[in-house]
Amino acid sequence: MRSIWNGAIAFGLVSIPVKLMNATENHTISFRQIHTEDGGRIRYRKVCELDDQEVDSAEIGKAYEDADGTMIPITDEDLAHLPPPTAKTIDIVAFVPSDSVDPLQMETAYYLSANGAPATKPYTLLREALKRTEKVAIARFALRGRERLGMLRVTDDVIALHGLLWPDEIRTPEDVAPGTADVKVRDKELDLADALMDTLGEVDLADLHDEYREALEEVVAAKASGEAVPHADSPKEDGKVLDLMAALENSVKAARKSRGGDGGSAEVRHINAGAKKKPAKKAAVEPRKSSKRTTGSKSATKKSTSKKATKKSATKTSASGSSNSGNKTA
Repeated sequence: MRSIWNGAIAFGLVSIPVKLMNATENHTISFRQIHTEDGGRIRYRKVCELDDQEVDSAEIGKAYEDADGTMIPITDEDLAHLPPPTAKTIDIVAFVPSDSVDPLQMETAYYLSANGAPATKPYTLLREALKRTEKVAIARFALRGRERLGMLRVTDDVIALHGLLWPDEIRTPEDVAPGTADVKVRDKELDLADALMDTLGEVDLADLHDEYREALEEVVAAKASGEAVPHADSPKEDGKVLDLMAALENSVKAARKSRGGDGGSAEVRHINAGAKKKPAKKAAVEPRKSSKRTTGSKSATKKSTSKKATKKSATKTSASGSSNSGNKTA
């Protein structure tokens, strides 16, 4: 990986020289625009709207467009006089729990590596401190001409830097959520939703891949070799399901079938509290209940017999005692 930025992490009075590298890459297949008649590339030319003349990069500058449309030229010299304070520094400002960062704020991810042998010890110190406290560092840094907010965290013994949007760049979700005043979700529907979630289970993200991109690569390869373009089977369109319970039940069946089950509906009926159990199931349960009752009856009989025996013994003892007493008196 090539470094795209060199600087240092400011950790209090500790300075850690680091190199910044992109942690992600884009595998999207891109297309060029062509003239369909002769296959020639379509290119965009930069033309000045005042004199209608094409200009090259050396003649192009920057300007800020005011509210009334006025262009205010801004030169590189103007910007050089006001460099951001974090131009070459990732300045840590706080340490917070990782769950306090809203995922909506997260942007591009980068890897940070120690830049040189002297940086190894402080780099390791920061990494281990983040691990032990289970926190992330919030920092300011500058990249590509603007100051940014970032989050430092540890992944696979490497410190990663996630660019964050500033809090005022996150829109509030006003009028986005559906009105729920008149919507009632029944327990049966929640039970089936839970069953569907359990059936789908968990997944290792490493096993997921872009199936559309793979199919697109096959199309490109076939066209390049002059072969017939492969056609995927069109997905079957089911009729619109107006019954939410039916949709959930069908989803559970489909999920169980895709996970290697038979797609039966026995579990679905068990989850649905309103469904009646089959007689077969009751028959299977009855022997257990009967067995429990028999055991209880035997126990009760034993207790009753024991009590009777105790009473008889007491009666005999009492009678014997009375007889002995009579003999002594005589």
